[in-house]
Amino acid sequence: NCCTIDWFREWPNDALEAVAAKILSDVDVPAEERQKLLVMCKSFHKGVGELSEEYLAKEGRHNYVTPTSYLELLNMFTSLLAKQREAVSGAKRRYEVGLEKLAFTADAVREMQDELTALKPNLIKTVAETEELMEKVQREKVEVVEPKKAAVDEEVAEAAKKGEAAGAVKKECEDLLAEAIPALEAAVAALDTITDKDIKYVNSFKSPPGMIKLVLESVCVALAVKPAKVPDPAGTGKMIEDYWPPSKKLLMDPTFINQLRTYDKDNIDPVIMEKLRTKYIADETYTIEKAENAAAAAAGLCKWVFAMDSYDSVAKIVAPKQLALAEAEAEYGSIMAALKEKQDNLADIMGKLAEMEKQLEDSVNEKKRLEDEVDLCTVKLERAESLIGGLGGEGERWKESAAKLGVAYENLTGDMLIAAGMISYLGTFTMAFRDGIADSWVSMCKESGIPSSPKFSLQDVLGDPVAIRKWGIAGLPNDSFSIDNGIMIANARRWPLMIDPQGQANKWIKNMCKDSGIDVIKLSNKDYLRTLANAIRFGRAVLLENIGEQLDPALEPLLQKQTFKQGGSEVIKMGDDVIPYHPDFRFYMTTKMRNPHYQPEVSVKVSLLNFFVTLDGLEDQLLGTVVMQERRDLAEAKNQLVVSNARMKAQLKDLEDKILYMLSNSEGNILDDEELINTLAQSKVTSDDITEKVAEAEVTERDIDQTREKYRPVATRASVLFFCISDLAIVDPMYQYSLAWFISLFIRGIEEADKPEEMEDEEARAALPADDVEARIVILNEYFTYSLYNNICRSLFERHKLMFSLLLCVAIMQQRGEIDAQEWRFLLAGPTDTNTSAKNPAPEWVTEKVWIEVVNASNLSAFAGFADSFTKNVEHYREYFESGEAHRFPLDDVFNDKLNEFQKLLVIRCIRPDRFMLGVTDFVSGKLGQRFIEPPPFDLEACFSESRVDAPLIFVLSSGADPMADLLKLCEEKEMLSRFDQVSLGQGQGPKAEAMIEKAMEEGMWVCLQNCHLAESWMPKLDVICETIDAETVHADFRLWLSAMPSPAFPVAILQNGIKMTLEPPKGLKANLIRSYTRVTDEYMDQCKDPASHKRLLFSICLFHAVIQDRRKFGPLGWNIRYDFTDGDLNMCQRQIKMMIDDYEEIPYKVIRVLCGEINYGGRVTDSQDRRLMNNMLNSYIIPEVLTDDFTFSPSPNYPSPKAQNVEEFVEFIKSLPLIPQPEIFGLHENADITCDQNETYSMFETILSLQPRVAAGGGLSREDVIGAAAKDIFERCPHPFDIDAVGHKYPTDYNQSMNTVLTQECIRYNNMIVVMRRTLQESLKALKGLVVMTDELEAVTDAIFDNQVPDAWASKAYPSLKPLSSWVLDLLERIQFIEGWIEHGPPPVYWISGLFFPQAFLTGTLQNYARKNGFAIDSLGWNFVVQDTKTYENTKVAPEDGCYITGFFLEGARWDYETHMLTESRPKELYTDFPLMWLEPCKDRVAPAGGIYNCPAYKTLTRAGVLSTTGHSTNFVMYLEVPTDKSESHWINNSVALFTALMF
Repeated sequence: NCCTIDWFREWPNDALEAVAAKILSDVDVPAEERQKLLVMCKSFHKGVGELSEEYLAKEGRHNYVTPTSYLELLNMFTSLLAKQREAVSGAKRRYEVGLEKLAFTADAVREMQDELTALKPNLIKTVAETEELMEKVQREKVEVVEPKKAAVDEEVAEAAKKGEAAGAVKKECEDLLAEAIPALEAAVAALDTITDKDIKYVNSFKSPPGMIKLVLESVCVALAVKPAKVPDPAGTGKMIEDYWPPSKKLLMDPTFINQLRTYDKDNIDPVIMEKLRTKYIADETYTIEKAENAAAAAAGLCKWVFAMDSYDSVAKIVAPKQLALAEAEAEYGSIMAALKEKQDNLADIMGKLAEMEKQLEDSVNEKKRLEDEVDLCTVKLERAESLIGGLGGEGERWKESAAKLGVAYENLTGDMLIAAGMISYLGTFTMAFRDGIADSWVSMCKESGIPSSPKFSLQDVLGDPVAIRKWGIAGLPNDSFSIDNGIMIANARRWPLMIDPQGQANKWIKNMCKDSGIDVIKLSNKDYLRTLANAIRFGRAVLLENIGEQLDPALEPLLQKQTFKQGGSEVIKMGDDVIPYHPDFRFYMTTKMRNPHYQPEVSVKVSLLNFFVTLDGLEDQLLGTVVMQERRDLAEAKNQLVVSNARMKAQLKDLEDKILYMLSNSEGNILDDEELINTLAQSKVTSDDITEKVAEAEVTERDIDQTREKYRPVATRASVLFFCISDLAIVDPMYQYSLAWFISLFIRGIEEADKPEEMEDEEARAALPADDVEARIVILNEYFTYSLYNNICRSLFERHKLMFSLLLCVAIMQQRGEIDAQEWRFLLAGPTDTNTSAKNPAPEWVTEKVWIEVVNASNLSAFAGFADSFTKNVEHYREYFESGEAHRFPLDDVFNDKLNEFQKLLVIRCIRPDRFMLGVTDFVSGKLGQRFIEPPPFDLEACFSESRVDAPLIFVLSSGADPMADLLKLCEEKEMLSRFDQVSLGQGQGPKAEAMIEKAMEEGMWVCLQNCHLAESWMPKLDVICETIDAETVHADFRLWLSAMPSPAFPVAILQNGIKMTLEPPKGLKANLIRSYTRVTDEYMDQCKDPASHKRLLFSICLFHAVIQDRRKFGPLGWNIRYDFTDGDLNMCQRQIKMMIDDYEEIPYKVIRVLCGEINYGGRVTDSQDRRLMNNMLNSYIIPEVLTDDFTFSPSPNYPSPKAQNVEEFVEFIKSLPLIPQPEIFGLHENADITCDQNETYSMFETILSLQPRVAAGGGLSREDVIGAAAKDIFERCPHPFDIDAVGHKYPTDYNQSMNTVLTQECIRYNNMIVVMRRTLQESLKALKGLVVMTDELEAVTDAIFDNQVPDAWASKAYPSLKPLSSWVLDLLERIQFIEGWIEHGPPPVYWISGLFFPQAFLTGTLQNYARKNGFAIDSLGWNFVVQDTKTYENTKVAPEDGCYITGFFLEGARWDYETHMLTESRPKELYTDFPLMWLEPCKDRVAPAGGIYNCPAYKTLTRAGVLSTTGHSTNFVMYLEVPTDKSESHWINNSVALFTALMF
């Protein structure tokens, strides 16, 4: 389950080719060119891989080249080429169309002028004819037509009147009839409803109902049907009229209904009508309703009778009127007939007139046509002149633009390939790397015949000037590197992840998206995914800030742009939610990490961009800042001009685009389109107006810039200083400083600096330049430089403060061009060539190391002849060497005047490196002033005064430091003790601290979180807490105090935003003693059985504590291992001393020494030699003599046992002790100070060297050339491996000769190292030429060679050594020569123990030979150590009968006296001496001498400390050697005297 398969492999050539061939197959280029592109893509891919290795080597930054990068290159190229081809060809075509239209207009002008000339005669003739015809037509109208027409018009009017009268009568008739007609129609309709059935029904009655009978009777009357005569049913005998029989006949008539329908209603007999009205209609019983009740047919017939009555009533009125109407219509007809005749006559006349008018109209139209043509010609000529006049000036520019676009189009293939390469691969690289590889790509294009621009610029091929100006206004730095980054973001297919330690990109993105809306989120936000989802849905921009080296897996779909279609819409799945994907959504990511290491699986998903501020970009930004502070009017005017210029240039671009668009889209003759011409003319007027304003603005801007430029020295100085502090994080992870903090300090410096007229120091004022601005610049530079020094020093450890002063000074001088790069490199790295043929002029005092450095320094141009001058003036330089103030001692006459102060530092490095720190002090003081070597004291009050609620105060601790006393004192002063809380962080304390902070923010408390370095896992949470502190809502009194030892886990954002203060325990003997006595009271000293003894021993143990603490500064000379002794150790010893005095009659000194040396302090001591030293030193402090008045703790009387009686007197006594303790109090020789100072010097060199860019130091050679030459030289001198078989054959395993086995093992060990050396050197030389891939191992090897250090790959296989590479190679060659001599000539008479890989094996082999020879048990044997100081390696030709002669040891801390044949004190400034030849004589059951010797430890290297290896032996300690002495052994133990097989040079 724990198996991981590494699928990552570099794609082979054929895979790269196959993929490229597939993707490029759709690109529209010739087949031959496509093949060249394929080769180029492969070269890009491999080239960037090699460049990434170089980038890692020089800058220490990772960049991964993966197959995904290659695919991105290919896809980016195809998309960019297609897009740019379309854009460039479209733009070119628009220019060409514009030019064509202008050319057409010019041609049209000539044609229209000819046309106008031809039209004018025709126009004159037509005008005359038209005027004649118009006169004739007018005469005809007046004389003939108009009188005739007037008469006819009168008759027409009369006829109209008659017609109106007839019409009125007719209308009246119609209105009256309209009343009767509906009833008539209703009656006819009722008749239609009578069916045969209804009639039969009525007819069936023999004696019908009265109503039916009455109705039918009325119908018979209407139809004039006579009644039948029938007898009177009453029996009168008379005949009466009966209508029923005729009625039945009528009903039986099939035409009955039709008769009713066609009844002549207009001519009814009045008699009939009268009868109907009086007899029937007047009868109340005669109603339609009753008829309907009787029978349906009766109802219909009844309705008809009523209708006839109604109609007849109307007809009687209408009839006379109809008669009158007929007469009127007859009269009207006769009038109209007469009128028609007259009208026909008039029509003939009008027809003739119309013909004449038609002729006139045609003539007028012809005239109008000719006039219009003339007018149109004239207008077109005016339009043409307007067009040519307006746009004619653009012709040349358009022609140039079209030509340029044509060239650009031709070069698109190569340019887009390089642009795609830059966007796909080079985002993380700095400008120098980008430019370098881009130039090489241009050369490759040229060689391959792929068209491309001669000098590639991303800004030229993909930049949009309008967009770039907008970016600048939004805060993008104006340097080309930043602009290229902006272009990459705009064109990249993946979302950008910007490496942005100074927040430049962050600020730009926020400003750029401010108007459209942007959401700023962090991975620490609980609901950041919800914010992101909403932005995706609504098309907003999102900025994800402060990401680390890992990305949240939840972002994976977004980073991969895994969108898909759902319901016709584009969506993306984030977690379980499917979100609509808005096309306007944008996603940006930034990290504040200075040098993040994004693994390939992260870098393939994003577009990584290096937004580290550049020197030029920062300088420009700071120039704006200083001008804003000093000349706000200028700054605001400049800002307004930049914005208005950008706006106007954007308008110009839009107008030109509009003009070209209108020209290219116009159809037919452009001169016919008046609107288009007017629009073009207006656009051109606007364009000219804007151009004029832009020109004026640019002149004004140039004037402003000239004034602004006066302040550039301030911006230049400040930008140099920022880059000086930006790399300090490499020295210590706590040295973090943000650009925002730097700029705020810069602004504060400008505000606080005196103006020239305000200066109180008249002398300083007089020294300023006469010009006010120049004087102000001098003041600003000096003030801000010191302000920065003060603020930075506050957060630096003591050991780095002078180094920072030197860095500041050198940075300022480098900016002025006053430092030679090769000299600076030599000062830091020392000599790289240890081969010197020049003879050492004074070997007795000029060590080999000094002479090599002097000779190498002579190779620098300014030092030419220095070695010869040194030889000539060797006695002068001896005085220099022996001087107590060598750093101020003059050089010889020639070089003292020739070299400047900086170059003299190189001489100090060569001859007296121990005085270098003092030399630096004088150098910085001379260049910058005394105050730059006097760091400000720790001032907690000043730090607090600068603090804010959202800026934590951070104590950066060193071992033994505790800020709580100072903090509690400040709490008391600020009356915050009651509102102060603290917690020491550790396991499980995080939630408690969080709750404490939350409470403090509400109530305005102070919270101190101690030892943050112990809670690494909680640090991200602390980072989130500090990020979310809102100054607006948090109580104004709230402060967060943090303390931590240096730790890379401490959040960078907190360090950059917070106020840092370093806190270190007191340095020096006196400070340590005073610190110890601040914790002791008089009461404590007196509460003892023997107060007097207690006080003396108390001081003694305090002094011992201070001595062992301060001995650490001497490095391995003080302690093999640097131990962190604490105040707790001292407190325990003090309590035990008091207890021993109280509990015992006599003070048990030995018991106290054991408790202190073996338990309290000794419990920390892991090295046996250190334990020996500890116990030995206690023999000078915990002894009865301490209680005497005349006892002193040092050979000189400077450190007597005090007679003080109380704490105050003890403190006064301590203050009277020497300010700078001499080495004697530590038990060391005075030379120990030199060792200490040298260690400090070389430590500074090493630290500063780590800050330098890994580039060549100048002199015409590149870094690769320097490494190549050195590697080639080492390879040529590197020996071939030993032939183990040959050695084994010549020296077979022999029971009686163990040295054979020792030799074979030595050869095997050397072979292991030589094989690695030769292989890595050979491969490194190939890798430098690009023949093989530069692996991590080879990169480490080349870096080490460049820095003159032994590569780790070699050191891991080699013997321990501290030598620089140049000396190490020489040492190796000497060792190999010694082994080769042994192989060739047999066991040597004297063994050079320094040449042995594993000397312990050699010593064991020697004892084994003696044991086997004499038959002794080897564990019963020991050594007699016999110093043979009359013998040397050269004059000893015969080996001893038993044991061996050894040589090659160096002595530190003492020297051998060849006269007394004993160990004696070192000479001044003689740190190491050769130890004479020694005979190691085996001896059985040896008893060690009781005195007269010093058991001197022997080590391999000067570090002394080692670890136990798998063999059970230390990797460093070799053995103890007994060295004769006339002094006590304790003296040499305190002096840390030791032997070494090798030195550092």
